[in-house]
Amino acid sequence: MAVLDRTAVLRSWLSEVLGSEDFELSPASSDASFRRYWRVRRAGETWIAMDAPPEFEDCGRYADLARRFRACGLNTPEIYTEARELGFLLISDFGDRVYLSELTDHSVDRLYGDALAALEILQTRVPHAGLPIYDADLLARELGLFRDWLVQGLLGQVLGSPELKRLERVESILIANALEQPQVCVHRDYHSRNLMLTEHDNPGVLDFQDALVGPITYDLVSLLRDCYIAWPQARVQGWVDVYLERAIAIGLLSAADSARFGRWFDLMGMQRHLKASGIFARLSLRDGKHGYLADIPRTLGYVRAVAARYPELSALGDWLEAEVAPALERRLALGA
Repeated sequence: MAVLDRTAVLRSWLSEVLGSEDFELSPASSDASFRRYWRVRRAGETWIAMDAPPEFEDCGRYADLARRFRACGLNTPEIYTEARELGFLLISDFGDRVYLSELTDHSVDRLYGDALAALEILQTRVPHAGLPIYDADLLARELGLFRDWLVQGLLGQVLGSPELKRLERVESILIANALEQPQVCVHRDYHSRNLMLTEHDNPGVLDFQDALVGPITYDLVSLLRDCYIAWPQARVQGWVDVYLERAIAIGLLSAADSARFGRWFDLMGMQRHLKASGIFARLSLRDGKHGYLADIPRTLGYVRAVAARYPELSALGDWLEAEVAPALERRLALGA
């Protein structure tokens, strides 16, 4: 169904739900997936309508997880009504104050403090029943996105046996690192574009439909080494220390875990950032969403910084520095 056709169907559905055709519909936000969001206004009230084409997206999973998370104390959207067969949801409106646009040197400690408190709820209260497991196969498939979509797809590089073996060695290290960590509920995209500054129960949490059970550092590194905004390493370390102290105090981690937590965090970030850089390339090549290309240098910058701190990863860092980064710079200079 074409976009215009789906919009007409959405308007018709909303007319039935609201009991009137007297409402305004305007785009609310963009999304890296096939989902589209509309702000619905009527008589001083607003809602968000989600359009998730059923052939590509499962709005039912979003609705189910929103209810599960809200029941545990997370500020996820309230689901007012749904039409799963059509791919439509009508949900509460968190407004326009995305964390990314609100984060400053003065606000970040407060906003991240709220986000870390919400993360604690996610990791300690949400039941794991029915959630997929972040297993070795999934971790490996995600790491393959970097090779397939960024290096070979976007940059057009042909990887020989030495490069492939290097990547395989790194991937095995990163997968083992993820699997040895305590396993918790993972949002899977816990960053500044999916957190909303709200007047009550800050933050509003979005884009959680891919939640699963996985490594304890995954969401933490998503937040603190965000693909869309970077902070000085000393400041990031301070937030990590606060998280670690609290996690040990409440029994989420043991004191023995503290010695290896830094490595868990660093290498989990490398896995995520290699995956994310591949996704950004895929969004451009496959979906025509070229704006994410500008975030690849920052994302790979995290990878290179971590590789420089670990001898077993230094060869990857050297290759990124010598081959991938220059090719990426040339590619980005060409534009979309």
